[in-house]
Amino acid sequence: MSTESFVFEGGPHRHELLTELIEDLGGWIIQKKILAQEITITFIVPEADIPLIREKALKLRGSLREQPLLGTEIAVIAPTIARHHLPHLLCDIAEYLRRLGAKTNMIGLARGVGQRIAQISTHEKNIIEEHDVAVFVFGNFEYCLKEHKWKLYKELAIPVVVTAGPDLTSIPYTDHYIGNIGRLPYRFRLLDEFDKLQQIGNAVSQCARKVRSLLERDSLFLSPFAVKEEIERQIPEIRKVFSPTPIVPQIRGLRIKLPFPEFREKIANVQIGDYFLNEIADIVKSNFRNYTLVKFLQRSQIRIKKEKI
Repeated sequence: MSTESFVFEGGPHRHELLTELIEDLGGWIIQKKILAQEITITFIVPEADIPLIREKALKLRGSLREQPLLGTEIAVIAPTIARHHLPHLLCDIAEYLRRLGAKTNMIGLARGVGQRIAQISTHEKNIIEEHDVAVFVFGNFEYCLKEHKWKLYKELAIPVVVTAGPDLTSIPYTDHYIGNIGRLPYRFRLLDEFDKLQQIGNAVSQCARKVRSLLERDSLFLSPFAVKEEIERQIPEIRKVFSPTPIVPQIRGLRIKLPFPEFREKIANVQIGDYFLNEIADIVKSNFRNYTLVKFLQRSQIRIKKEKI
């Protein structure tokens, strides 16, 4: 079932009418915040029911804003963490993707600098592949970009978006290329620079939609958001995690910010209907801060797993 994500912003009066409608339609309330006389509700609903949601938001005199990247985790990557390779625009790109609903992680490679010496380690590659989409932010030299930098992302198993300075239509081994950016020593502030942010957001959104459409042919057994709710209900220790997002939803799974060795068995035994979580997902140690990574199996993979057992 195809879904879409939105943010409703309006007055708190009668907002429960919207939340009840979302739940009746089989959607999920991801977050609800009430601040003074304004409420913000982040939610997901089936694509076929969007007209009903728009009609209800109009009656409540609130605004409805799409969040196409809700439920994704995006890696924004620079060649190194040196100042001339990790400029202000990396922060702008990451923040803009957050406003579209994504959870973003900024990554600086250990040896991504230069032309002939540019390289990526296996550990770095594994960390990046735990994300849904990778965004590489490069510099101004066309020769370096076309002849050398592709070594950093060619072998990645996730979609790749590249931004850089040269005005090119495409470069090797990428899903999308956005030019005329390069290295800027300041924050985005001009109108055409904001247009570039929109292009990056659209490119990442297209990559996410492509991954989701491929999953529709052989869907996941459950939505990551449904499993997230069960984990929060059955594992009370998650409430003691001080991170703003203790459980990060991804297109194919979840990143749970609990230590893998200590909580692996408890997470595996989370019950969802007639299944335990380890029956419908692979639970592995993340390469990132010893967290726990849950990768959901597709329906055909679950059948194969049962046959082996």
